[in-house]
Amino acid sequence: MKNRKDLVPGIKFINNSEISVVLWAPNASNVELVLESGKSFDLQKQARGYHTLITDELKPGDLYKFRLDGKKELPDPDSRSQPQGVHGYSEIVKLELPTQAQPGIPLADYIIYELHTGTFTPCGDFNGVVTKLKYLKELGVNAIEIMPVAQFPGERNWGYDGVFPYAAQSSYGGPQGLADLVDACHKEGLAVILDVVYNHVGPEGNYFNEFGPYFTDKYHTPWGNAINFDDAGSDEVRKYIIENVLMWFSDFKIDALRLDAVHAIKDFGPKHILHEIRERVDGLMAETGNKHYLIIEFDLNDNRFINPLIQNGFGMDAQWIDEFHHALRVTAGGDKTGYYAEFEGIKHLAKAYQDAYVYDGVYSEGRQKTFGTKADNPGEQFVVFTQNHDHVGNRMLGERTSNLFSVNMQKLMAAAIMVSPYLPMVFMGEEYGEQNPFLYFVSHTDKELIKAVRDGRRNEFKAFHAEGEAPDPQSPETFERSKLNWDSLEEADHQQMLGYYKQLIALRKSTPALKNNNRKQLEVSCDEEKQILQLRRWQDVQHVYCFMNFSKTEQTFEPPAGGKIIFSSSSAGQQPKIIKPESIIIYAKDHV
Repeated sequence: MKNRKDLVPGIKFINNSEISVVLWAPNASNVELVLESGKSFDLQKQARGYHTLITDELKPGDLYKFRLDGKKELPDPDSRSQPQGVHGYSEIVKLELPTQAQPGIPLADYIIYELHTGTFTPCGDFNGVVTKLKYLKELGVNAIEIMPVAQFPGERNWGYDGVFPYAAQSSYGGPQGLADLVDACHKEGLAVILDVVYNHVGPEGNYFNEFGPYFTDKYHTPWGNAINFDDAGSDEVRKYIIENVLMWFSDFKIDALRLDAVHAIKDFGPKHILHEIRERVDGLMAETGNKHYLIIEFDLNDNRFINPLIQNGFGMDAQWIDEFHHALRVTAGGDKTGYYAEFEGIKHLAKAYQDAYVYDGVYSEGRQKTFGTKADNPGEQFVVFTQNHDHVGNRMLGERTSNLFSVNMQKLMAAAIMVSPYLPMVFMGEEYGEQNPFLYFVSHTDKELIKAVRDGRRNEFKAFHAEGEAPDPQSPETFERSKLNWDSLEEADHQQMLGYYKQLIALRKSTPALKNNNRKQLEVSCDEEKQILQLRRWQDVQHVYCFMNFSKTEQTFEPPAGGKIIFSSSSAGQQPKIIKPESIIIYAKDHV
């Protein structure tokens, strides 16, 4: 058997007849692989807690568990498929892997569309997403971001309660369904971003502690004990996560990963896990010639995480930037409660355009300390949005911008994202003004856990001073209410909004001064009294002037001499030096 460094946990096909089984289970002295039929195979104990088997008696489709020390029979923590759910048998699978070449879209050109597989289409699976790819391509986006698909309890979940990081959700179509979706996306010229969770593991179906020290009591996260990245036994846990990253890239040809809440990853070892992931992904890319990106969700305003390794950073390619969203929502007239409380509207929005981080070394009243660092990173290292799954679904009633703001303000907010020097992201349904909410939903089987989730939701909304009763996360109705209503596209107002988004995205793609992400070729100013923000961006001789009126009344402004209007969100006729309420006017002018 190979030495420990070469051992990669999981079941692999050596050739057409032989299969290799590798399990890391340092808590067990003896391990057996037990088929659903009852037949069992003894694994050989290796150094450092590994157990291995090579056999020609296993085949694709076989269902199995591991029996530890003759007692507990548990699903495989490295399972690639869980057709019976999180408590059932694991399945040996041999995938037909994607064959289409990756589209090779540079990160700087990404226009992202975030979707939840279960609620994006009526059938709620990977094949349902495939049926909408031509629609997405016509919209103009070129990258879809799929919320987590790691196997979770039941059939209704956002995906952040996954407990089998290597197994694609069975109710969505399993690993083969995901592979087919990736292939279909690449055929349409769309990149695929997959949301993955390496900061915690869901509670139900979480058997990791039975096998080994996957968690540590040294640190805690909002979701329980932290994953063990620097405590005793952490070498193999780190390998488990790194190999998961490499699997999505090498086997499934995923173009990019979005790593959930990396601020909750606790690693104080000599080399941070993100640093090591960057190195291993770089090695994979050098070997294959394919390009893959690492995008993080992150709220510490510390650009060390996105700085390159040669600058002593962790080398992540980009990050979601909530502060732009918060400033935009407050500017648009949204409530200043919860995490919006510290944002001052148009003043902070102008700062977000200029500096990316609003809190970049300034005092934060909410945190009661100086917070953040200056970030001079390129614009393509920041992803911005008017809404995402969190900021919709974490509202008690799951209201979208289409429920909270006027049509004109929705158009202005969308334009504010598209004219930024950052990567724009659209949340599913936003582009046509979807009216159905996106609520928080689960389908647990543990009654105590269900009660804890319900109570947790109630407590969460206290910071937002929300009144009333939160929809029951466990109820199937909550899930069904969250599905997109595609029939609404037959209505004129939704068609109009969809047309507007198509024009807006096309404008960004076709206008050099808007397409580039050079933050140094940007000037921004605001008039707090008039609630007007002026943004100027340029590329070569082309200069673009964006005037945004966030007030509810007409305002006067000074357009650029000789400039030509190339876009207006208002259908009303333009008057000289007058900008309509809740609207944007964009001028272009060549400077020679």
